[in-house]
Amino acid sequence: MNSITFLGTGTSQGVPMIGCTCPVCTSADPRDKRLRTSARVRYQGLDIVIDAGPDFRQQMLSAGISRPDAILLTHHHIDHVGGLDDVRAFNYRPENNWACTPFPIYCEKRVEEALHKMFYYAFAESKYPGVPDYDLITIDERPFAIKGVEIDPIRVWHYKLPVLGYRFGKLAYVTDANFIPEEEFENLKGLDIFVINTVRRGHHISHFSLEEAIKVAQRVGAKRTFLTHLSHQLPRYEELLAELPEGIEPAYDGLEVEF
Repeated sequence: MNSITFLGTGTSQGVPMIGCTCPVCTSADPRDKRLRTSARVRYQGLDIVIDAGPDFRQQMLSAGISRPDAILLTHHHIDHVGGLDDVRAFNYRPENNWACTPFPIYCEKRVEEALHKMFYYAFAESKYPGVPDYDLITIDERPFAIKGVEIDPIRVWHYKLPVLGYRFGKLAYVTDANFIPEEEFENLKGLDIFVINTVRRGHHISHFSLEEAIKVAQRVGAKRTFLTHLSHQLPRYEELLAELPEGIEPAYDGLEVEF
């Protein structure tokens, strides 16, 4: 069975946020403890991780992920790539006699260029022993395949930054967006599960507001929609769930849904 596991469902600062004593940040409900946004998708035999933020190591350990087939990056903001140094745990494996094996990371050209700057030591001519080894595979808006399994990118916009969402059959995953081009809605038809980001009520410069995310979800019309990238400016999980329309619910860290 195909499935998505939400490894993290929080904003760039996570929830609880450092130094905050609001009702959400001090909630005892584990569903209000949100690491930086990331997901694991198991689809047609593939084991894929989407994004690798600062909580990447913790997320891999919590989910028991020892070596996925690849990482797909949506964009290069630090809360989505900041944990990529820990990919070195995937490079050196006993099944390969501890020899370094480059790990596949799929991303757009602009993201590749950012990674070369952020993780410059991983691309040096003379590398320090043990640094991560990335096999960067360039993708764009066209469908691509991993081990023969097709994945469809979805172009969205994060203010002025182009970002990729991804469709895996009946699942579509969109984070860090406040605009979906009209033509992309064709690629969002017939879904069982739709994942979309929101951070708070009211206008936000680069993310869908709660009200906007609900409108997009209702237009897409998936059987179930899950909200991710949630901040402490939204209500606690139980309160938010109670006010959402039928078929739309907040995701939470560790939630696994089959599709």
